[in-house]
Amino acid sequence: MYFHIMTLFPEMVLGGLRTSIIGRAEEKGCISIEAVNIRDHTTDKHKKVDDYTYGGGAGMLMQAQPVYDCWRALDERIAGRKQEQNVQKTRVIYVTPQGEVFSQRKAAELSMEEDLIFLCGHYEGIDERVLDEIVTDYISIGDYVLTGGELPAMVMIDAIARLVPGVLNNGESAQTESHADGLLEYPQYSRPEVWHEKRVPDVLLSGHHANIEKWRLEQALKRTRERRPDMYEAYIREHPVKPSKK
Repeated sequence: MYFHIMTLFPEMVLGGLRTSIIGRAEEKGCISIEAVNIRDHTTDKHKKVDDYTYGGGAGMLMQAQPVYDCWRALDERIAGRKQEQNVQKTRVIYVTPQGEVFSQRKAAELSMEEDLIFLCGHYEGIDERVLDEIVTDYISIGDYVLTGGELPAMVMIDAIARLVPGVLNNGESAQTESHADGLLEYPQYSRPEVWHEKRVPDVLLSGHHANIEKWRLEQALKRTRERRPDMYEAYIREHPVKPSKK
């Protein structure tokens, strides 16, 4: 899978993504990550990419021309790599607090794409005209405002990349974690068996896999009900058998 990030700060996103699991996945060839500097596509000799907003207001706005030219060069390169006729337009995700809130379900959907382009805004955002022309998805990571789109793009790429085959060493990991099945993940324990006078639950030491799975589901339901009642109610609506509230 190919991730393309249009940004004013390529070193920021590459430094964050090319580490740990995601970095190793790129080294193995499971994914590819590139950051394209929007400044490289401005016609301004000083590499200026922003200007004042029409109608007044605080802050500067990223201009349409460098964003569009950056996207066009990238889109043409992607199409050339595929070397196919009538290639479907690559999805362009504009990272914005005005968009659909990102979720595990959305991550799973996007992980099915061969290429994804992330557009990272800065300042007061980006000229609406170029957004209308190139953006396919408006996505937010939460109801708050950050200084730029780089951190949200990194969050989404991390979540999506983990679902690409070969990225995680254990193929079951992505399926058993929080949100994967609509519940928060159950508590987990490691050695020693007793720490600060707290014991690992006996059922996890029993070797009885059916009882362990039952306990894990009960704990996941309990934790979800306590910490995310909205998720718990949604899970209950989708499952015909209402679980015990013990």
